[in-house]
Order: sequence, then C-alpha cells, then structure tokens
Amino acid sequence: MIVAATLVEALSRGLPGDRLVVDPDVLAAISRDDAEWAPAGKAVAGVRARTEAEVQHVVRTCAELGAPVVPRGAGTGLSGGANAVSGCVILDLSRMSQILEIDPDNLVCVVQPGAVNNDVKAAVAEHGLWYPPDPASAPWSTIGGNVATNAGGLCCLKYGVTRDYVLGLRAVVGGPVAYGDAVRLGRRTTKGVAGLDLVGLFVGSEGTLGVVTEVTLRLRPAPADTPLTVVGAFPDLVSSGQAVAQITRRGLTPAVLELLDRACLEAVEEWKHLGIGTDAAALLLARVDTPGDSGAAEAAAIAATMTAAGALWAEQSTDALFDARRLAYPALERLGPVLTEDVCVPRSRVPAMLEQISAIAARHGVRTATVAHAGDGNLHPCLITPPGDSAAQAAAQAAFEEFLDVAIALGGTVTGEHGVGILKRDGMRRELDPGSLALQAAVRRALDPREIFNPGKG
Repeated sequence: MIVAATLVEALSRGLPGDRLVVDPDVLAAISRDDAEWAPAGKAVAGVRARTEAEVQHVVRTCAELGAPVVPRGAGTGLSGGANAVSGCVILDLSRMSQILEIDPDNLVCVVQPGAVNNDVKAAVAEHGLWYPPDPASAPWSTIGGNVATNAGGLCCLKYGVTRDYVLGLRAVVGGPVAYGDAVRLGRRTTKGVAGLDLVGLFVGSEGTLGVVTEVTLRLRPAPADTPLTVVGAFPDLVSSGQAVAQITRRGLTPAVLELLDRACLEAVEEWKHLGIGTDAAALLLARVDTPGDSGAAEAAAIAATMTAAGALWAEQSTDALFDARRLAYPALERLGPVLTEDVCVPRSRVPAMLEQISAIAARHGVRTATVAHAGDGNLHPCLITPPGDSAAQAAAQAAFEEFLDVAIALGGTVTGEHGVGILKRDGMRRELDPGSLALQAAVRRALDPREIFNPGKG
C-alpha cells in the first residue's frame, strides 16, 4: 500500500515548487478527460512537468514506490484514456508546449507533447508548410494526445492519420531499460527501416508503454489553391450513406467528407444561430483541394453523385458549414450528458451502420445525434440523456454496446480514432482475436513489467 505522504515527499525532492499539485479541487479537475461517462479513480498527486528531466523524475519515483503514472495533455479525449486510477500520479504534459524546430528543407518539425495541434499548424504555415491531421478538437487538443490515440479527423480520408506523420519521438520508459530512462525512437528521414517500428507501436498506445516527451512530425507543402466545398442535403441517413459508398466506388477522393444529421444541425443552430437550414435529415460536406480544372470537375462529379444517391439538392457552397461540424460536440453537450461513440466500418457498409444506429436508438428509446468522418467510415453517434436520469443512462449504455457489436459484425472496429481508454475495453476484447490480445499483453509486460504506465487502459 502506497503512503500518499511518502509519494508526495519523494516527488517534491526533485521538482520546483510550482510543479506539484495536491489541492483536491485542482487534482480532481485534471483527473479525467471529456468522456463524461468514464469512471475516474482518486489520484494521490499531479505533476505539471515542463522538462523531460522532470518527467524522468516522476517515472523513476513512481516505479520505485509502485505508483501508477497517468499522462495527460489537454484532456480532450473521449474514452477515459487520461482518467486517474486510484493511487496514481497525474502527469500533466500540457505545459511542455514548445515548437522546438521547423525544418522547411526537409519538411519536418519537432515539438513537445503539449503543443496544441492548431498552434503547430499555424507555426508551420508561416514557412509554407502544412500538418494535415485535423481532429475536431484541433483548437485545443495536444500533439501528445493525438499521438496517444492516433487521432484522425476531418482530413484523414485523403491525407491519413497521426501515425502517418510521426517520424520519430522521445519517450521516458522502463522495463528493458531502467525506469525513467529517455530513449529516442524512429528517425527524421523520409525512409528508414533500421530496427522494429517502435514509433508505430507507441502511436495509439494511449500512454501504456511510456511517456512521450518529444515528437518529430512529417510535414507537407501547404495547398496552393482555395479548396472547393460541396454540400448535399438528404431526406434520410441511409441515402446519405449510400452517397458516401458511391463516391468511394467512383474513385473520387475529396480531402474531407463529413456527415451531420438533423439533430446535430439543430443543436448548433439553437446555440450559435449560424443560419443553417435544418430541414434535411442529413448533410454531407465535401471539400475538394485538387487544383485547377481537375478540382472543379471533381467537385461537380461529387455533387452529381450525391444527386444520384437521392440528395434533395447538392451544390457548391462556402466553408461556413464546416464551422458547424466543429461546433457539433459542444453544442450537443449543452443538451445533457453525452456518450460519444467512435465506430468505424468499411465505407461500403456505412449505409447499413447508419440504418442500425437509428434502429438501435429507437429500440432503446435513446436520443441520438450522429456526426461522422463519413468518407472513411468513421461514425460518431452521440447518445444524449437528461441530467440525473439513471434509467436513460442505462438505456444509452446498452445502445452503446449494441453499436459496437454491429460495427464488429459489419467488419469494422470499435474505435476509429478516440482510443480504447476505459469505455471500449470490453468492446476491444470482443473485436480482437484472442491470440492478438495475448500478444499485446505480452508486449506491455515486456515494456512495463511493473505495470505503472496508465494501467487499466486499452
């Protein structure tokens, strides 16, 4: 049994006075992420680290005393992956936020884990460069958090997810080396196959293998032309899903293809009064960044495909509706506690998944609103319940688990980008082959035999 006072005293010996957090209210505030329904334990202390050396001290101390270490960034996660476990130290990396290097000649940058996604985008844009991964939380979420969950976002249909842009990293680890040692993984060259892909292993590991303290990111030249936006309005969710499948089948490659259902549109409009029409059952938003006449032809082909799939109308529009897409989550959270799903299915099965979401929600009497990175099959049905209504929350939880089972049955996965965290642990076990689970457990034991890195997650 860890004595809290002993742990706090040991931590304080190697940290400046302003790093340690023991105030109960402040500690509670940094002990959970945005997954409102995920349970959180009681942390012993928090540390707001500013340097890799401070992270090393925390990991070394916790390993010696047997205390869990739970890393966190901005806390925008939606699976409970940054939630405290009992007796842990919350390691807050949000103040390690420097952009250490931008190398335009080699299209890379080096950042600390607390650097905010949009801040990185803005910094590299000054050099004519672009960092594509673009989660809806980009104005607030950190690169470290994006790495932890292998975040995707709006642009991943054409440009890929976080893992595709992480060339190298530094991490404070344990196990095969001494706990608290910092190691460099990966590279900063475009190509390289020396050794196992440990960077790929760390990306998406949700802090269960070590604490990332630096990330080397691949960049792209900034797009030269202003993208074109195509919007299609649909009479029902299934026809919007059919449009997604047909766009894929025709080989069209928009940079973004997003879906918002009527419930999302109404929530945003009631909050922000953007002048969005809410008559359609769903909107599909496509962004085309192919330059010149080819881009105009692709936009026209996408609009024609939407019409052929049953759109009430489809036309080129301004980018304003993408503001509504980014506002969807906070708008829904104003209506009551939200349980956010994150299933991903093959793109051809999007219509079937949308149909099942509606049927399951109706059967359980649960209010839902669906947003989606529809172009890559990543759907986020959000289940909304009245505050304090335990029966409604139980019904929503049952619907949540059914969504997972349907996604698996359709050849999909229980999480496309939010991570397993706490909410998806049972679903992951239903999805993955038992042999795969055994291999993953063996890797975690090898790299963290003392089981201090974010235990109970993933």
